[in-house]
Amino acid sequence: MMHQQPSFKSTQGLYRSRHGLFLGVCRGFAKWRDFSVFWTRVIVIITMLFTGFWPAFLAYLIIGFVLKPEPAITPETIDEKEFYDAYAHSRKQALHRLKNVFTELDRRTQRLENKITSTEFDWDRRLDRS
Repeated sequence: MMHQQPSFKSTQGLYRSRHGLFLGVCRGFAKWRDFSVFWTRVIVIITMLFTGFWPAFLAYLIIGFVLKPEPAITPETIDEKEFYDAYAHSRKQALHRLKNVFTELDRRTQRLENKITSTEFDWDRRLDRS
């Protein structure tokens, strides 16, 4: 029985939208809560009016700069989501992780090449043909 990893398309976290009007906060929040973007913007504007504009606007800016941007391609698996979160949080850490993966692949490839190009492998192959 194959183990199938869950999909993250419908359970995506809170991100800034890449297609928002101003920093994508309202669209990102509406998408996260499956709520109307129009009504989310209306609520934000009303909040700005009743709080004296600047406090709510400052909070909006802070949220806009703190939230990670929405992934360009929605993560399909747990590994993809973990990589995106690591990359969005710390690019240096994500690049280090990616470098480790490629280093391990390179090491395995070299081990395979050494095995195939060894004289023992050549003799085993010749004996198997006989």
